[in-house]
Amino acid sequence: MTATMVPDAAVRPSVLPTDRLLASGKCRPELRQDLRRINDLRNALTVGGLWMWVVAMVALAVWIDNPLAYLAVFILMGPIHARFAILMHEAAHKLLFTNKRINDWVGTWVIAYPALVPIQLYRRGHFSHHRQEFGPEEPDMAFYGGYRCDRRTLARRLVRDAVGISGWKNLSPLLKSVKVRAYRPVSLPIIAVQFGLWAVAWAATGRWWIYPLLWLAPWMTQWKVINRLRAIAEHGGMEASDDRRVTTHDVRQSLSARFWIVPYNTGWHLAHHVDMGIPFRNLPRFHAELVKAGYVTPGITYPNYRSLWKALASA
Repeated sequence: MTATMVPDAAVRPSVLPTDRLLASGKCRPELRQDLRRINDLRNALTVGGLWMWVVAMVALAVWIDNPLAYLAVFILMGPIHARFAILMHEAAHKLLFTNKRINDWVGTWVIAYPALVPIQLYRRGHFSHHRQEFGPEEPDMAFYGGYRCDRRTLARRLVRDAVGISGWKNLSPLLKSVKVRAYRPVSLPIIAVQFGLWAVAWAATGRWWIYPLLWLAPWMTQWKVINRLRAIAEHGGMEASDDRRVTTHDVRQSLSARFWIVPYNTGWHLAHHVDMGIPFRNLPRFHAELVKAGYVTPGITYPNYRSLWKALASA
């Protein structure tokens, strides 16, 4: 590895095109069509199931009515917010449902707005990210830049996330934008949905503090930690290139990582950047194609996220 975390050219062999992959790394049309198929029924069950978990966890905590139960749900809401973020990302790519109107409605009102995300702005910025990672329009350079760093620097950033400083930095512009007429069509629906969640939680439980404790506070704190750890594991220390192995890390996936940090196959992020039109359910299959072709090699693959975070903080 170089000081910028980019894998050495020796472990990035030039193997494309192949009989199954194009020079870009995308599958040839006859294979790509199958990989790009969206499973509407399973995705609908996934969205509904996610909300069922939210309701069930809150209901169980209220039924037990013990500080440890509330603490457990508070902790588990971090991975729940990660799931909302990844499904929102899928909807932003128009890959959640084949019907684009349904995709955008569910992605906006059922996923993005409850997760405090202005999906219209996110989609625009995220496509800039895909056009050229680390390019002049890269929206997430604040996340990816500055690596490698030393352990104290990474710890300081994570502490800022954990105590809500980063969360407030994200939330305050949303609240302030209500004062600007041009921004109200974006901010007011999100705020209205949040008050709706608060009202429903209060009415259902008789406890006004359920929403701020078990929804907003985890979003403000531990979700920000999870989001940073995931983001730097995707692109931290990399650089602009037409070779996606130079822009995006590859990490071997584990069940624990997929539960806490990278749900819904988002950990196969290199495959996603090679072809952003492949739905999340099919990313492992596409990743296997990249491995079989010799495009993804053991030399560029970290054995786990801990080893990558350790390398990112080794300056």
